[in-house]
Amino acid sequence: MPKIRVKQEESLSIKFIHQMKVGDNRRLDLYFFLPKEMGIGPQSLNEEEYYHSAITGRRSYYSSGLHLPLVQSRFASQKKRTVEEFRLYLNLFAYQFAVAIETDSKELAQIEDPEAFFSALNALCELVSQLLKKFRRNEPSDPKWKSYFENADNYLSWFCEQRLLKLLSRAPRSSDYSEMLDSAIALCRAENDHRKLKRYNSQQTKDDPNRISNKMLLLRRIIQQGVVLKEEMKTLGIGLKKMTTGFATAMVMLVVSALIIKAQGVFSGLTIALVLTLAVIYGFREIFKEDIRNALWRFIQKGRPKWSRILRDTNSQTPIAKQFIWLDFMKTVELPDKVSEILKRRHRQNKIDAEVLHYGIHTRVTQNEFLTGYTSIQEQVNFSLAPFARHLERGKAKIYKEQDGKISNDSVERRYQINLILALKDGKDQMQYARYKITMNRSAIIDVSQSELPEGIEAIA
Repeated sequence: MPKIRVKQEESLSIKFIHQMKVGDNRRLDLYFFLPKEMGIGPQSLNEEEYYHSAITGRRSYYSSGLHLPLVQSRFASQKKRTVEEFRLYLNLFAYQFAVAIETDSKELAQIEDPEAFFSALNALCELVSQLLKKFRRNEPSDPKWKSYFENADNYLSWFCEQRLLKLLSRAPRSSDYSEMLDSAIALCRAENDHRKLKRYNSQQTKDDPNRISNKMLLLRRIIQQGVVLKEEMKTLGIGLKKMTTGFATAMVMLVVSALIIKAQGVFSGLTIALVLTLAVIYGFREIFKEDIRNALWRFIQKGRPKWSRILRDTNSQTPIAKQFIWLDFMKTVELPDKVSEILKRRHRQNKIDAEVLHYGIHTRVTQNEFLTGYTSIQEQVNFSLAPFARHLERGKAKIYKEQDGKISNDSVERRYQINLILALKDGKDQMQYARYKITMNRSAIIDVSQSELPEGIEAIA
């Protein structure tokens, strides 16, 4: 498995996933090359607003033994463990199971070919059925342990049913796969019957979509306890920005005061000319004060991280990792040499001017061991391209063709290609790179594909 995976998440979003172990010191940079014809740049897109509204992340403990090892070896040895340890292992399994099903179902929903869709759906149903059976085979009998198990079982049963029903509601229409369709529906009905048999939810809750949805959200938060890391975000440079504002104001006022003294020397006494001159001076002060402050702040902020994040264990509150985050537009001349070299490999027709949006994240993981059973932490970061899509033009062109004297036309859509270059550095290792091409239109991402790197540049393994 590569160190970092980049893939499409939904119709207008992509995400990268990676894992980090104890003591890791990792710097990851993503460079989005946005063609200028897209109309996206520092003037039309505010970096801070984009960060808070369109970039979302999830950081949690991760174990490579996702399914069978957790169920059999850890649940089976209940007598050797405390209730808290059992709950941690249970939550880790349930959370990773839910994330895996969520990821698989989203990828499956993007398949348009009926044969490929139903084949993948059948495999997903078999996996869900087998894992739920293995999970329930180790149901504890002790009431203190049983309540935690029932919460996880209730949520996983409902969640799997919902993901499958959502897939079936969007399934390609074809009568050739009715058997596979019936099999998936039968699994959904079986899970519904299972929850009824166990009396996990009251009739009032089941009859009200709002109540059942809110209950499952609560169960998911309970399951995430001890697995999803607590995040403490902090905006950096607040004090420095205040000092910059004060310095810029002082510089402007120095110039204004000098002009006022000069004006008073030219005009004797309080005259209309003096009043008008002072009005003009103060007007120019208001015009240029913000520009000077912003220019000075951009100069000082350049290259500095904008945010920091501390990740803590939700049970012990001990720090697990610290991150620094960058997000800014860059000039092409400011790019690292290797990134520029990778970009030059583009085909001649793709060598167009572009705005460069840079996202960087530097993570230092604690040297202390994680809780038993946790081998690493996993970070998933989603980038929504919807703010980009709002600037794009809709395709209105037509392509004409002639056949046997008849002229017909096809409507074509306007597509744009975003180049994405990843740069990864682990500790003192050499920098590694990867390049992706994201093809999109106004309504969806068409394709995300990885491209080859020039010779002599180390690829991300």
